[in-house]
Amino acid sequence: MRYLVRIWRNQAEIPDIRQETYARVFESAIKRLPESPKAFLFVTARNLLADRVRRERIVSIDYTQDVDPLNVLVDEVSPEHRLNARQELRRLSEAFDKLSDNCRAVVWLRRVEGLSQREAAERLGLTEGALEGHLSRGVRALAKAVFGETPTSNAQSDTKGPERESERG
Repeated sequence: MRYLVRIWRNQAEIPDIRQETYARVFESAIKRLPESPKAFLFVTARNLLADRVRRERIVSIDYTQDVDPLNVLVDEVSPEHRLNARQELRRLSEAFDKLSDNCRAVVWLRRVEGLSQREAAERLGLTEGALEGHLSRGVRALAKAVFGETPTSNAQSDTKGPERESERG
């Protein structure tokens, strides 16, 4: 508890974090007992906190047909900005639709629903390494689409693994 109090900013969440840490340790201990239980407990807590921080940074991708209902003054959003935003959303939506089924599912679960890597991998029946590769290719393709480049065929195909990614750097 002292460790959590020292490193986590929201003190009200600490009991939940402690409980979730214990649950993760218990689930892992069912499979195999850790060699160093105290260290394992702290590493588990640290990883859980890292997952929470990552989830907080995720921005939801919602395709909005009309930006008028937003609580923004008319003077703040020029017609050019509105048109530009719609074009970017359209490019993003089209690029998302062009992703392979696995890339699309991984990006959705990780970036939109905010699942952890392990949760997303379990839900899709993939290894965490394969999930990382799909996520990397998918996010790269979406970024290229938004910034005016065309997605590579790499993001559209599941046949190329992470090895191809490392060849390009």
